[in-house]
Amino acid sequence: MTKLFDPVSLGALTLRNRLILPPMCQYTVAAKDGVPVPWHLAHLGARAAGGFGMVVAEATSVTPEGRISDQDTGLWNEAQADAWKPVTEFIRWQGAVAAVQIAHAGAKASTPADHPGNSRQPLPVGEGGWETVSPSGIHPVSGLGPTRALTDDGVEKLIGAWGEAARRAVEAGFQVVQIHAAHGYLIHQFLSPVTNRRTDRWGGSWENRTRFLKRIVDAVVDAVPDEVPVGVRFSGSDWLQDSWGIEDTVALVRELVPAGVQWVDLSSGGIGDTYQGPKGPGYQVPLAEQVKRETADLRTVAGQPLLISAVGSITDPQMAADVVEEGRADAVGIGRAALVRPNWPVEAAQALEDERYREQMAPEYHRGVWGRLDRPAEALASR
Repeated sequence: MTKLFDPVSLGALTLRNRLILPPMCQYTVAAKDGVPVPWHLAHLGARAAGGFGMVVAEATSVTPEGRISDQDTGLWNEAQADAWKPVTEFIRWQGAVAAVQIAHAGAKASTPADHPGNSRQPLPVGEGGWETVSPSGIHPVSGLGPTRALTDDGVEKLIGAWGEAARRAVEAGFQVVQIHAAHGYLIHQFLSPVTNRRTDRWGGSWENRTRFLKRIVDAVVDAVPDEVPVGVRFSGSDWLQDSWGIEDTVALVRELVPAGVQWVDLSSGGIGDTYQGPKGPGYQVPLAEQVKRETADLRTVAGQPLLISAVGSITDPQMAADVVEEGRADAVGIGRAALVRPNWPVEAAQALEDERYREQMAPEYHRGVWGRLDRPAEALASR
């Protein structure tokens, strides 16, 4: 028995285990209208059936111009919300919690689906691309097309768009809404002094640079029912000098929890052409550990501890279990490993000899398991 497969509370919800499928863009909306397609049902549904405690749908844009590529999903209209309904229904039917990440790529938008986010050949305006927006007309990476600095009115409209997208997410059946503030996308572009050179209320001081995210949190919290937790995904550090760092993240988290944030997911990077941070298995876990340690005194609006999740090259079941057992994070995101192994939670439970593995899988598949599989964790991690 391992704590990795113990239930954990997130607001009014209970996740059946501590394993989260993080949002991973699929770039597969061929109609380019932001409407999810059967692939999303098959992809996310398989991971719910495979035993994840929470399944988070990919970065889903709050406006058409906020898409990383023209084949991203959206929640800027009702047709998109309706198309998400069978996906969320199936995820919930399989016993997982259905979550969605709502996002805006800012200057990293309008890139090809086969080279998203940091392409040296952005989609040209007039050939399927569009003019992107940003805090100051500064790109977080080089090689992208021109980007226009947002007006004050434009910033306010985008805050409203986040609230509307959150409202539609709940209509679509999502039980958790995560705000994407990481990886060099629009919110992160406001947070970082590298990309935010504004001199108005949205830039300059730390207080001004964080105002955009605070206002978005307020809009999202106001738009969803009390029983729907709100989370934020951060780049805990840019790994650059004079940019956003883990101390900034901790300070902002401490302000966002009283505002209604109940879950924080720690990633990193996204500003700058070259990643300069640590690498290797679990390389981002220390970021989650520091946020967890320095916010341990806080309680969310639901009266519970803040849920902290860690991600980053965690493929080994024993490593995932150790992160939770050692209190370095409350939950673990298994991303790329789950792309090729949708039943990763079930197989991890077997590898860790946790007899609850049957509870993590769809009952239709029980006949495929003949007793306990005596496979070492290393064998699973290497696949």
